[in-house]
Amino acid sequence: MTKDAVRVERVVTSGTFNLDGGSWEVDNNVWLIGDDDSCVVIDAAHDAGPILKAVGDRKLTAVLCTHAHDDHIGAVGDVLDATKAPAYLHPADRMLWDKVYSVPPGHELADGDVVEVTGTQLSVLHTPGHSPGACSFYLPFLDAVFTGDTLFQGGPGATGRSFSDFPTIIESIRTKLATLPARTAVLTGHGDSTTVGDEAPHIDDWVTAHDNG
Repeated sequence: MTKDAVRVERVVTSGTFNLDGGSWEVDNNVWLIGDDDSCVVIDAAHDAGPILKAVGDRKLTAVLCTHAHDDHIGAVGDVLDATKAPAYLHPADRMLWDKVYSVPPGHELADGDVVEVTGTQLSVLHTPGHSPGACSFYLPFLDAVFTGDTLFQGGPGATGRSFSDFPTIIESIRTKLATLPARTAVLTGHGDSTTVGDEAPHIDDWVTAHDNG
């Protein structure tokens, strides 16, 4: 297989993130990985329409959830209804999933799992901190990692709300993400992409800023 055969596509959807009694307008990155015949979706956010349009007539083999905040899973149900694909979620985020859906996601993710994608493999990295069940998906074939809300351009994801913890997210970034090759593209749940090499040197600065904040 050549790298030309497998591609990564981004769809941006918009809506709200709701937690702890607050509501915020957000734009989410929805990622598709696949070729002309099949694909997976990472984080079916807000609106199924644009996601299904991007899938097109391909076979959708899985919806992979980086975590279960409602802005990241709001369109999962409609996408599953339309495609009959299974959804995957780490069980530590079930309490968040259950705020949105009355049925379980179907498949559980665990650290070290491998998900087959169009003849290549995604490695599951459990990267808690933003939420207990947050996961990242590493695609070594294309030197990319999909980090959800664990790591962004310029720092870690938010940890100021329920079920989150700053030392935990720093440990996840330090031990699971910063150890990836520096060239690895970091494809995030919101905003612009970055690289491991651009972010890893600043981990101690983030800790200092948090401790002094």
